[in-house]
Amino acid sequence: SLNTVNFITRLSALCLRKNKMQHRHQSNRRPAVPLGSRILTDPSKVFEHNMWDHMQWSQEEEENAKKKAAENSLVKVQSEDQDKYEREAKILPEKRRQEFKTEKISSEHTKINNGNSFSLKNGMFEEGEKYWKKNYGVGSTVQGYIYNESQAKALTDNPQGKNCGEELGKVESFPGCDATYRILEVGCGAGNSVFPILKVLCNTPGTFLYCCDFASGAVELVKSHSSYNSAWCSAFVHDVCDDALPYPFPDEILDVILLVFVLSTIHPDRMQGVVNRLAKLLKPGGMLLFRDYGRYDTAQLRFKKGHCLSENFYVRGDGTRVYFFAKDEVSNMFNLAGLTEVQNLVDRRLQVNRKKKVKMQRVWIQSKFQKPLLSLHNPEETTKRHP
Repeated sequence: SLNTVNFITRLSALCLRKNKMQHRHQSNRRPAVPLGSRILTDPSKVFEHNMWDHMQWSQEEEENAKKKAAENSLVKVQSEDQDKYEREAKILPEKRRQEFKTEKISSEHTKINNGNSFSLKNGMFEEGEKYWKKNYGVGSTVQGYIYNESQAKALTDNPQGKNCGEELGKVESFPGCDATYRILEVGCGAGNSVFPILKVLCNTPGTFLYCCDFASGAVELVKSHSSYNSAWCSAFVHDVCDDALPYPFPDEILDVILLVFVLSTIHPDRMQGVVNRLAKLLKPGGMLLFRDYGRYDTAQLRFKKGHCLSENFYVRGDGTRVYFFAKDEVSNMFNLAGLTEVQNLVDRRLQVNRKKKVKMQRVWIQSKFQKPLLSLHNPEETTKRHP
């Protein structure tokens, strides 16, 4: 348990350092400020920084956004083309495949810049620090993975004296079998998040990272990196939409799942099934961390007519698809999977191009959902308790 807390503390510190570097890169005019605290109070200074936090939309801005989304949704992609995009969803666009082929495997993968996924995946939790400490008291960590001592124990208990097979459904062996704290990153790509996390894991006994992607080229790139070590990481190819495809580990063993800018690429009709399956992988008390595109984000409003597949679901020019979520539907989806909402926020920011004097309203959904320590959502268990 102590090792786990130490690991989370170190990982949190790493994330905070990276975010400070990001803000320093964005602006040289003022000292770096914590994520979430850069508030635009004087509209005349809007172009002094690249990003402003916690933006409040006026009624006019809200109505204009709804109008643009309605306009670009008038012409839908033809059904035969929709079928094609569904069939080819697992295949990377040619341009991206070539990038995987030609990309050099070097320490560059561990560098953090404005656009990579690591900053997105970890910066989102800094703002929740006060929320966690206020609601869960002493023992809370900066990113809320472990929020008090008793629940930290519940998250990490996995007696080492017993055979791993006995503890986990009589499975004799699997990657990370001996670990006491396990993380899964869904949609790891080329590993921009993987390697900074591994840098912490390699010095933290009892921790293990799983990472998967449907693109075999991406997984191969991760596995061939000099920092990859099967002693504390397992990268594997996986299609999260295939319910019949087994994971390389048993259910109910994960402490944390990172699901960041992945669900939006999946057809809306299949999202619930994906979330249901991932929920089964969490141990009681485990946490799923979610971040994705929010309704009326600039990216949604920029689509031209003829790119809309269905309501709030679009196809880009390279053939990849993207969905834009509302907060309530995210909450409903994870609740239906048996997870309890811990945090579910609409993250509105103003991104600006200071050179071109362009303003862009960015909208993301950031959420944390926990698997109950008692699976009250399980009908069979409920029946046993209330015959």
